[in-house]
Amino acid sequence: MQLRTQQIYIALLTILRKEVVRFMRIWSQTLLPPVITMALYFLIFGKLVGSQIQNISGFTYMQYIVPGLVMMSIMTNAYANTSTSFFGAKFSKSIEEILVAPVPNYVILLGFVFGGMLRGLIVGLLVMLISLFFTHLHIHNIWIVLSMALLASMLFSLGGLINGIFAKKFDDVSFIPTFILMPLTYLGGVFYSVQQLPPFWRMISTFNPILNVVDSFRFGILGISDLNVYFSFLMVGGLFIILLLWCLIMLHRGTGMRT
Repeated sequence: MQLRTQQIYIALLTILRKEVVRFMRIWSQTLLPPVITMALYFLIFGKLVGSQIQNISGFTYMQYIVPGLVMMSIMTNAYANTSTSFFGAKFSKSIEEILVAPVPNYVILLGFVFGGMLRGLIVGLLVMLISLFFTHLHIHNIWIVLSMALLASMLFSLGGLINGIFAKKFDDVSFIPTFILMPLTYLGGVFYSVQQLPPFWRMISTFNPILNVVDSFRFGILGISDLNVYFSFLMVGGLFIILLLWCLIMLHRGTGMRT
């Protein structure tokens, strides 16, 4: 039993190490571009445009958008890492070597998901540090910040894994982020408060999981929220469980393993 546990531990660390080495080796493509992009957001929207916008709930516009942009960088990078990595493994046929190895499917899943989670959190931390050059922040509740950052990074890593499983060509990897995730992100309260929306659209927006993620993360940093934080955690946690089970089922069935 102890030997089996040790083998599983070594297998998990091996997959995770491969993922970390992969995105760290090309850091100029995986870590630097999103940080530069967010710095431009801070400069253009926060400084130039934000200086013309009145305070929101007692905070400057720059302070208001920082949590959303940090979470945006976490989500997009966690998603991108697993989707591109898993599809790349399929394309190169190296995924077959992992699947035929005496390793449980949940270990394979955790290895890819943890890799995406680490990339997302690293980029998010870098963006948070960059934001301090533009404004000052006071953390309202560190536990909400950390728990939502971890939960969101794992959720979008799972989403990226599903994308990688179903993708049949490289164009399929970018389809979901471009046409689904990006619109939901911009409609997810990153740059505005949903309280500014008409009642009908405000109600519809509450079912946008990205809004719930951003709003809870903003509450953890600034202490202000447009939604019920407990509802947001319940929704995001429920989606996480659903995607986790879905991924395990697809790995067990070998769904999409032939390109």
